[in-house]
Amino acid sequence: MAICRGCGEEIDVDEFDVDLGDQLSCSECGALLTVTGLVPIEVELQAEDLTLDIEGETEENQAENGGG
Repeated sequence: MAICRGCGEEIDVDEFDVDLGDQLSCSECGALLTVTGLVPIEVELQAEDLTLDIEGETEENQAENGGG
């Protein structure tokens, strides 16, 4: 099992069927993830999922702060 860094859901990953650098997607939120550890399996969000605007805020932070 691995935990999605985007939504916190558990991702069912066969530890014998993945390698470092493999790309996965979360079935819950659709986040693109990269395998960064094997024992235990760890995943990180891919860079393109962390879209930044010119001021460096994520789109999610902009929505929470009332827009751009």
